[in-house]
Amino acid sequence: MRVPRLQSPRALKLMNLLSVVTMNTPRIRPVVSCTLLVMTLVAGATACGGPHGHPLAEQPYDAADEITSNAPEGNKKADPDKPLEVTASGDDGRITDVAAVDTAGRHLAGELSADGLRWHSTVPLAAGTRYTVRVSVEDDDGAPGSRTLSFETAPAKKLLNVTFGPHAGTYGVGQPITAELSAPVKGKAARATVERALKVRSTPSVTGSWYWVDDKILHYRPQTYWPARATIEVSSNMAGIRVTKGLYGAPAKALKITTGDRIEAITDAAAHSMTVKRNGEVINTIPVTTGRPGFDTRNGVKVVLSKEYSVRMRGETIGISENSSDGYDLMVYYATRVTWSGEYVHAAPWSTGSQGYANVSHGCTGMSNAQAQWFFNTVREGDLVSVVGSQGATMTPFDNGYGDWNLSWAKWQQGSALQNNATPDGSTVEAARLRPEV
Repeated sequence: MRVPRLQSPRALKLMNLLSVVTMNTPRIRPVVSCTLLVMTLVAGATACGGPHGHPLAEQPYDAADEITSNAPEGNKKADPDKPLEVTASGDDGRITDVAAVDTAGRHLAGELSADGLRWHSTVPLAAGTRYTVRVSVEDDDGAPGSRTLSFETAPAKKLLNVTFGPHAGTYGVGQPITAELSAPVKGKAARATVERALKVRSTPSVTGSWYWVDDKILHYRPQTYWPARATIEVSSNMAGIRVTKGLYGAPAKALKITTGDRIEAITDAAAHSMTVKRNGEVINTIPVTTGRPGFDTRNGVKVVLSKEYSVRMRGETIGISENSSDGYDLMVYYATRVTWSGEYVHAAPWSTGSQGYANVSHGCTGMSNAQAQWFFNTVREGDLVSVVGSQGATMTPFDNGYGDWNLSWAKWQQGSALQNNATPDGSTVEAARLRPEV
């Protein structure tokens, strides 16, 4: 709220009027004097409400002659690499507020000098859009004025596209969101710009964050798993935004997915048993066999990548010679993939005698035909498959499927360019404008 200046003639007139009212109010009858004071103030306010009233009650005057900017006029387009500047003449008043908004509703952050004579943008303009700039001023008497400017910015020559994954559909609660960029983005500032523009909203709401897997790939996951029966919407606000010099964001296709029940399969390799839960309740316990010594199944949390009714599995694909005693060439059914390198949960009728008693596989989790068919029909992409009690290494986070959940939340946040600047939805708050000092 602006405080009227003491040197304003209109303000002094109002203050003198209030002084006279106060000095002449009788004190012997408090109730009557209060009534008289209110009536006098109302009369005074009515008297000041006309064209010569209090400056805050007046309609803003046209300040076109007092405000200039470096925005182009006519059909010329502004260079988005150059900051927007708005200045006041200084003879008649000062700028009190500037609101610059583009066609997407994005405010342009800026800074106003302490004397109110100059405002300039502090972030790059968006490319290929139109800005509407509303400038508020006040004259030496405190009367408000305004001017509205509009201009267009030149389109970008080089665009950064983003493609979200997975495809639209229903997934398990462990499914990460992915974002693939069309060009590498390096440097914390540029990456932070990208992250601010990538929005993930879920119903129910969750706390989540992006992680830069490399210069072109990002993954997003919540602090814990997605809620069951959630709706997740992913979008980009990057269109026209400068990422690096000469590189601007392009429009992106939004993504909407849902989650089903929370399905978790926990395999205890030492106990040779798999426990399957739906929304926390055990729905099946299955005798299994996992990787034998030298081919130990990976520990950790994995995510179902796909389901294949039949797969030909050959030892050569994992470096085992066909002439080796460890070699194999088999058709496998009801195969649920959990790593890109070929780890599956599948039917293994040749090892039913060992299932529940010993680990004899080459790294996959094997079970009977009936149990494998049940598992195949129960799980979907994005469901959780964990292994504990194995002598194998822990599932890596990104290079062999979705091992994202094997990173703690603290380590996951370290993969964000925003880190401590991030709000729960991954956005940041920036001031769109700054009022002058008084």
